[in-house]
Amino acid sequence: MSKWLCLIALAALASVSLFVGVIDLLRVDPAEIWPLIRDSRFPRTVATLLTGASLAIAGQIMQLIARNRFVEPMTSGTGQSAALGVLLTAVLFPTAPIGLKMGLASITALGGSVLFFSLIRRLPPTQPLLVPLVGLIYGGIVGAGVTYVAFQADMLQFIEIWMNGEFSGTLRGRYELLWLAGIAAALTYLVADQFSIIGLGEAVSINLGLSYRQVVMLGLLMISVVTALTVVTVGIIPFVGLVVPNMVSLMAGDNLRRTLPITAMAGAGLVLIADLVGRLVIYPFEMPVGTVIGVVGAIAFLWLLYKGGRRAG
Repeated sequence: MSKWLCLIALAALASVSLFVGVIDLLRVDPAEIWPLIRDSRFPRTVATLLTGASLAIAGQIMQLIARNRFVEPMTSGTGQSAALGVLLTAVLFPTAPIGLKMGLASITALGGSVLFFSLIRRLPPTQPLLVPLVGLIYGGIVGAGVTYVAFQADMLQFIEIWMNGEFSGTLRGRYELLWLAGIAAALTYLVADQFSIIGLGEAVSINLGLSYRQVVMLGLLMISVVTALTVVTVGIIPFVGLVVPNMVSLMAGDNLRRTLPITAMAGAGLVLIADLVGRLVIYPFEMPVGTVIGVVGAIAFLWLLYKGGRRAG
């Protein structure tokens, strides 16, 4: 798979995104075109690209840490834990700035990730399909807890914003936190070789002189920050971190340093395509991108489980 081909396709999709919306740019006053692109269309396009790229990389890192290809942050409790942090901030500190909201969401996301990995360490290594099932159940339990707290606080409509990701409210001044998620994801390229090694297991990593626990904690921190920033800004978007790394691995192999840029571009392209579909399928209304990817991702997830089950058998 050519990186340049992916980049050209992504640039073409981004250009199309600038012209898709309820307001037809060809029919408005020319003086209004630039403000519309600057304040709405461009921020939305950039937000989808940053979200898709960072979630895809976070999913790939999580799979290496778990040594299982069927896990990703938004379906394994990390995303739901971040939503819990957002909800607790709203309940306990209703006037808190966005920085505090992001910080608490990152802490709860990290705690949720650590608990998930503690659970799967007890699973038999000969049953790899148990890991995603435990992740789905664990994420469902955390999500149910978030819903219960929101119900008790009369904030169900409030929390729904973060439980189903969408970009309709993305404007200039309301998406910039995603740049931090993109930077955090990009920095993983500097330690791509270390993440590849921990994917071989703790014993092998230690024998090769790698500080296993330090690299794992670095990976968990990156996953938590990316997940928290995404949930705080646009909400939970599932399956991106699961489907994209698996598809890239099938087509381009498992050399993380070589495939990481392709994974980022593929994730960005998937979320951007889903957002375009959501804008067009019931035009002039919109379907949340989380719903679109949820349908496609669930089908792909079942296919991957089936293929993985046959391979294990």
